Amino acid sequence: MEVLKIATAGSVDDGKSTLIGRLLYDTKSLTDDKIEAIAHSSKKKGYDYLDFSLATDGLVAEREQGITIDVAHIYFSTSSRSYIIADTPGHVEYTRNMVTGASTSHVAIILIDARHGVIEQTFRHFFITNLLQIKSVIVCINKMDLVDFSEQIYNNIKTDFEKLVTKSDYEDHSITYIPVSALKGDNVVNLSDAMPWYKGASLLSYLEGLDTLNSHSKIKMRFPVQYVIRPKTEEYHDFRSYAGKVYGGAIHVGDEVMVLPSETKTKIKAIYFNGEQYKTAISTASVSITLENDVNVSRGDMIVKIDEWPKVEKCFNATISWMDAKPLTLGSKYTLQHGVNKVMAKVSAINHLIHTDFSGFDKEVASLKMNDIASVSFQLNKPIFFDTFKEHRINGSFILIDLQTNNTAGVGFIE
Repeated sequence: MEVLKIATAGSVDDGKSTLIGRLLYDTKSLTDDKIEAIAHSSKKKGYDYLDFSLATDGLVAEREQGITIDVAHIYFSTSSRSYIIADTPGHVEYTRNMVTGASTSHVAIILIDARHGVIEQTFRHFFITNLLQIKSVIVCINKMDLVDFSEQIYNNIKTDFEKLVTKSDYEDHSITYIPVSALKGDNVVNLSDAMPWYKGASLLSYLEGLDTLNSHSKIKMRFPVQYVIRPKTEEYHDFRSYAGKVYGGAIHVGDEVMVLPSETKTKIKAIYFNGEQYKTAISTASVSITLENDVNVSRGDMIVKIDEWPKVEKCFNATISWMDAKPLTLGSKYTLQHGVNKVMAKVSAINHLIHTDFSGFDKEVASLKMNDIASVSFQLNKPIFFDTFKEHRINGSFILIDLQTNNTAGVGFIE
C-alpha cells in the first residue's frame, strides 16, 4: 500500500495536535482505551468535549505546557493508502526539529488560526516548507467555528497567504486552502454543512487523491550502492550483485548505465527482490542488481543511467540548517555524509545568513548558532556525486557530523 508522508506546522494554539487527533478519531484509528483516556483527561480538565490534542502530545512537558516540543510520528491508514504524519513543533527555538521532521515529507499542512490570520511564525513555517521543496502545501485555516464560519475572513487570510507564495518557489496550483474546525470536525474528514460556500474537498479527501508516484518519474535515477552481495556457496560461487535503493525514475533490465567514480559503462543484467527476478524497479524500491560486465563496484559507488550524469566535484555551496549548540565557524571541519558516502569537509566560506521570514540576507556573518539557516561553501577531501537539492531531494542533501562528539551538527541542501 502506498505511504503518504505528511509534515504539519502551526503556531502555539493553532490546533495542530487537535487536527491530527481529529483525523485519527474520525478515521477510527484510535483504540478504545485511547479514546477512554482522552475522555477521562478532557473531563478532568472541565471540558465538555474530547480534547483530541491528547492523542499526539506524548511528552509530559508537552501535556503540561500545551505545546509540541519533539517530533512525533503518527501512523494511520484508510482503505486506499497509509499515512505517516510528522507532528513538528512550531516554535523558532525548535526550527531544527521542524526541518528534521519535514525532510522526507510529500506534503505539508500549515495551520493558521482564523482569528489571527497570517503571523510571523507562518512565514517561517512556509519558508522551511519552501526550503525543503515539499511538493504540495495545504493551508488549513482552523478554528472557523470561532469566527462564525466567515467566508470573508477565510478569503482575507487566503489573500494574505497568496502574497507570501509570490516570494517563494511555489506556483499557485501547488497550494491548497481548506477552512476547517479541528475541534468540531468540519472539513477534516467530512465536508461541513456550516460552510456551504466552500466548494473544495475535505482534508482527508484531498490527501487521498494526492499523487506521489508521478513526481518520482521526472527525477533522474540514482542508485547508491549500499552493499556488495557475494554468497559463499558453491551454487552461487561466481554470483555478485549490488544492493541499494532506487532514488528517482526507474531502472530496467538492459538499461545502459555508468558506475561512478570509475566511469565504467555497462548494462543492467538482472534485478532481484526477495529472491525473485523483475524487469523493472521503480523509485524507492530496495533491490539488488547484477551487471553484464565484471566491473569493480564497491559500497559508496553510484550507478546512474548513461545520459543522466550527476555533478562530480570537491566543492559546492549549500543551504545549511544548523542544529548543534557548538557554532559553525569559518574553517571548521566535519564529516560530511552524503548517502552512504562519508568524506571530510571544511567550511570555506559563510556566504550569508538567511532570514526565515523571506526578508533577505545578512552577509556579515562570522558563525552560525543553533537553528540558524545560511548559505555555506564547502571544500571536500574527495569528490562526491551529487545533484542540486531542487533537482533531486535525496542526492542533493547531506548531514554534517561533529568530529569530536559524533553528533549530527547540521543538515545541508546543495545549491
